[in-house]
Amino acid sequence: MDRFREFCALVADSVLSKEWAPVYIVMMLLLAGLFFFTYFTKAGVIAQATAKEAIRQPVFLLSLALACVILVVNTFLPFFSLGEDVKMLKDCGLATILITGLLIAVWTASTSVAEEIDGKTAMTLLSKPINRRQFVLGKYMGILQAIMWYLLPVSLIFMALIYYKVGYDARESSLDPPTVAQRFAITVQVMPGLLLMFMEIAILSAISVAISTRLPMVVNLTTMLAIFVVGHLTPVLVQAGGLQIEFVEFMARLIATALPSLELFNTQAAVATGKLVPPFYLGSTAIYCTCYCSAAILLGFILFEDRDLA
Repeated sequence: MDRFREFCALVADSVLSKEWAPVYIVMMLLLAGLFFFTYFTKAGVIAQATAKEAIRQPVFLLSLALACVILVVNTFLPFFSLGEDVKMLKDCGLATILITGLLIAVWTASTSVAEEIDGKTAMTLLSKPINRRQFVLGKYMGILQAIMWYLLPVSLIFMALIYYKVGYDARESSLDPPTVAQRFAITVQVMPGLLLMFMEIAILSAISVAISTRLPMVVNLTTMLAIFVVGHLTPVLVQAGGLQIEFVEFMARLIATALPSLELFNTQAAVATGKLVPPFYLGSTAIYCTCYCSAAILLGFILFEDRDLA
């Protein structure tokens, strides 16, 4: 009974405290809005078809299997990190899920948008009472739904492996076995990281959809790889003063303004300190994510508006 009370107390302190209430409310509202969009709008029909197409393609299943295998291997692989193997597992696991999720998103955007335009399939859809803006928006929302279906099982497996790893390392180090509540408290620390990772994928997916309205798959994949790398590096270059070169600093600031600042979604500091990302930070990054995704989709509207489909 005492253990159960301790478990409930830690759950309340970690993920059920009052400061987290707005996060859960916003998440429920977003899920309700996604449900309404999917089943009560014309663009939602395209979103459903896109999500089903993404889940059925081999890249989805391959990425899902690859992520699970890497997570399991990392659980039993010694990192030689002087007792910080759990933190290393969290860091490597989040990176693995991010890369495989991005692969699914960019690949689906390329095949579902660019190839449909090149194959004249989009012209058949647009001959029905669906305009071009609904087509682009439906494709993007369908990709997000596919990513959510990917993250759901992978995240549960990842958290279960972290829960197991805490007890496994304690046994290997001949330490006192941690309680269920302690293991749970360490496990839930990755939940905000998973939310931030989904936001990063959402931003890059929006850019990929916009690019796919004009460019083929190979160019899209190459461009997204460049944006991913530069988006993580430009804040570091700007912060360092552009290596004391005025032109380099100007270009770095220009690129950092135009491209998404992906370092905002990096959770290495939170993982290293073993703390939860504060709700206020999640809220501010969610606002940034929403604004940038909206701008990217609007750019997609502009690029696709005068695209010749014939």
